[in-house]
Amino acid sequence: MSTQPGSNKGDLPATEVVRLSDLVNYQEGSVVSRTIVKRPTGTVTLFAFDEDQGLSEHTASFDALAHLLEGDAEITVSGKPLRVTAGEAVLLPADQPHSLKAVGRFKMLLTMIRS
Repeated sequence: MSTQPGSNKGDLPATEVVRLSDLVNYQEGSVVSRTIVKRPTGTVTLFAFDEDQGLSEHTASFDALAHLLEGDAEITVSGKPLRVTAGEAVLLPADQPHSLKAVGRFKMLLTMIRS
């Protein structure tokens, strides 16, 4: 993967088409992540969750958008469970508790907005 001058290591190449779901692979019994854009104003991270894996309830200081690329997940925001499938997205508001659990394997693009 090439990078442009001044870009961060791991960034997506500029002006090239990529299939996001191909940039992160499932690993048995694990959650795998790969940050593909990192800036002071936010990050974009790909995740691959194996079946029954997840992230326990936590909060973040910034809004985040979780966009499922493959599979099915349950995302709980402030105690409200939401069933999310490929092609759907959920806004995770700053300072509200949220958690994620893989109903089956799933891949997700998480955009953290720090401004």
